[in-house]
Amino acid sequence: MPLTHISLRAGKPEAYRQAIFDSLYRAMHETFNVPLDNQFMTIREHDATNFRYGASYLGIARSDDLVLIQMTVNNTRTVEQKKALFGRIAELLGESPGIRPEDVFVSLVEVAKENWSLGHGLAQYA
Repeated sequence: MPLTHISLRAGKPEAYRQAIFDSLYRAMHETFNVPLDNQFMTIREHDATNFRYGASYLGIARSDDLVLIQMTVNNTRTVEQKKALFGRIAELLGESPGIRPEDVFVSLVEVAKENWSLGHGLAQYA
């Protein structure tokens, strides 16, 4: 049950943003076994004055095309699954919409399964 928030600089066309959604979902489906109808994602666009990043942190040359991806997920995945997810996200975003791997920043926030309510005020996974 990933909940994904994506942040990027403003100005990209709708097709670019939709390609991000599609590539992220495909990576989650392939590596985390996320079901077909489980797509909960938002994109937030920021003007240049409200989007700051470390252009060379850890020796990675980032550009203004940086995409920040924060995913809240169940704390049930192995380190190998997480590494597979990160690699597949970078690969697929490189294919479509054409984001350099240096510009793909992913952060996982892991929560216990009982911390979700997906509607009706119920804890569906508890």
